[in-house]
Amino acid sequence: MISEAMKQQEKAARFAALHHSPEFLVLPNAWDVASARVFEAAGFPAIATTSAGIAFSLGYADREQIPRAEMLSAVARIARAVSIPVTADVEAGYGDPVGAAKGVCAAGAIGMNLEDAATESPESLCAIATRTAIIREIRTLNLPLVINARTDIFLANIGDPATQFARAVERLNAYREAGAHCLFAPGVLDAATIGDLVREVNGPLNILATAGAPDMRELQRLGVARISLGSGPMRAAFGLARRIAEEIRDHGTYRTMVEGQIPYAEMNRLLAGSTK
Repeated sequence: MISEAMKQQEKAARFAALHHSPEFLVLPNAWDVASARVFEAAGFPAIATTSAGIAFSLGYADREQIPRAEMLSAVARIARAVSIPVTADVEAGYGDPVGAAKGVCAAGAIGMNLEDAATESPESLCAIATRTAIIREIRTLNLPLVINARTDIFLANIGDPATQFARAVERLNAYREAGAHCLFAPGVLDAATIGDLVREVNGPLNILATAGAPDMRELQRLGVARISLGSGPMRAAFGLARRIAEEIRDHGTYRTMVEGQIPYAEMNRLLAGSTK
């Protein structure tokens, strides 16, 4: 009988290997058990969680407004409901990044995003030395955990645009040297800049798929190792809900609701046994 700890270690190793596969890693971000099961059924080899999507679904704004316990509880429900590896977005760590790393593993996930935006001031960044020390401390715990270290320089447009690229490279390479397995630069839209990051960053690069970003074929051609969808799928689902509501309100019809919906019986089968 394989123990749960061994299963988690095997999932972590499998997830880490996906960052170096000829086929680059596309991670859809789930916000609840149903979305996780839909993504798993679509054939993805792993999924991520979206911190913003989970927070929104539970009635919180983003940026660490949700208590850590509630976030980790949602991660645990998702990890229990699927058989594929789950990596968790835990923002900047909710005041205790090392404790958050332990909580992620206890929840059954095998990876974590760790961003460097200062919680008290999203327009600024934590000191590099502070973030690298945290990454090193997490690595000393020998957890079955793939660390995706994120810099918010581009996403939050922090500092002089003329120096953003150099500062992002400095930070990401420092995080890699400290022990991060993957390096995340959300907010970069320009293909040339992404290609330069791939060349200058000393580890697998993660890019956020968002409006204005290159398509996936182009990102793969540029050498990107991992693509995240972030809160996009969740916000798209609620964009659909709003269009349904507006059609009913304004036209008294519900064609938008009927077109493209997953049949009731299929959803019922998909979720059967998901709360084990």
